[in-house]
Amino acid sequence: MSKPRKVVLAYSGGLDTSIILKWLQATYGCEVVTFTADLGQGEELEPARQKAELLGIREIYVEDLREEFVRDYVMPMFRANALYEGTYLLGTSIARPLIGKRQIEIAHKVGADAVAHGATGKGNDQVRFELTYMAFAPDLPVIAPWRIWDLKSREDCLAYAAAHNVPVAATAAKIYSRDRNIWHISHEGGVLEDPNSVPPKDLFMLTTDPADAPMTPEDVTIGFENGTPVSVNGATLDPVALLTRLNEIGGKHGIGRADIVEDRLVGMKSRGVYETPGGTLLYTAHSELEMLVLDRRTLAAKDLIAPRYADLVYEGRWWTTEREACDAFVNATQSRVTGSVTLRLCREIGRAHV
Repeated sequence: MSKPRKVVLAYSGGLDTSIILKWLQATYGCEVVTFTADLGQGEELEPARQKAELLGIREIYVEDLREEFVRDYVMPMFRANALYEGTYLLGTSIARPLIGKRQIEIAHKVGADAVAHGATGKGNDQVRFELTYMAFAPDLPVIAPWRIWDLKSREDCLAYAAAHNVPVAATAAKIYSRDRNIWHISHEGGVLEDPNSVPPKDLFMLTTDPADAPMTPEDVTIGFENGTPVSVNGATLDPVALLTRLNEIGGKHGIGRADIVEDRLVGMKSRGVYETPGGTLLYTAHSELEMLVLDRRTLAAKDLIAPRYADLVYEGRWWTTEREACDAFVNATQSRVTGSVTLRLCREIGRAHV
């Protein structure tokens, strides 16, 4: 690849993409355009913008994609009952096709001659981003710093940030890699690298410790139309407001935690701790309603499709005929999935459950 002149970076403002921004400037002498997708990460957005300004970025894109994200990506996946390895609700995976698509659109708009991402060489996101790039701009060069620079660890990244005056929130004591959106938050790295270690109490950000969850049960009623959730406790809500409300309710009761060692697409195992409170409530209610209204063979067919759908989301194969065909099948099954389901949230033997 020739030396790039203008690069659009998928930018979160976290440790990795912050030093990548500086590294791109120092390595190529190029102009960097940052793109941050607002997918519901809340208070992380403004610090990311401020950091980009501090590092001399002139073109900064921060775009609210929450409604599109929930409506066109999360909901189709959810309606398919997709769970990776039966546990992971795919919060990080499902965001990448949208981020990558919009990043390419911005690259075309500003006349960039390359795009860049902060996915590590051992991670799945490099595949998800780059399959999306290839779907929309197969000839546009891709810069993946983690595959070419000499930094080998997050400790190296912290040292690079300190040496180049790049402000970062991560520390050696709390060196977790996190990804947050309105659907979930993931935690990796640090003490979690040891599968024997118990996740520290202060790791969690969306869910109450189940031991501290309310003793008094709470009922929540979720209404569905054709398989899509439309109301909470009788109040009709748009997709973003609905998921926000369910996150609050589920999180208060300590619901939606998953601690798993998953099989990564790149051929290794990795431990991740996930919080998906609203999504867990939705999956539970939706499954109960489907059991009530779908016939035996349709339920069995959906059970076959669900893990395949989860695999294609996990592997970054969103922009494929396969996914479109799966959606067509799922849509046909959801015509009768209309009604409401009431869940009682309560503690039992020191833990929260639905």
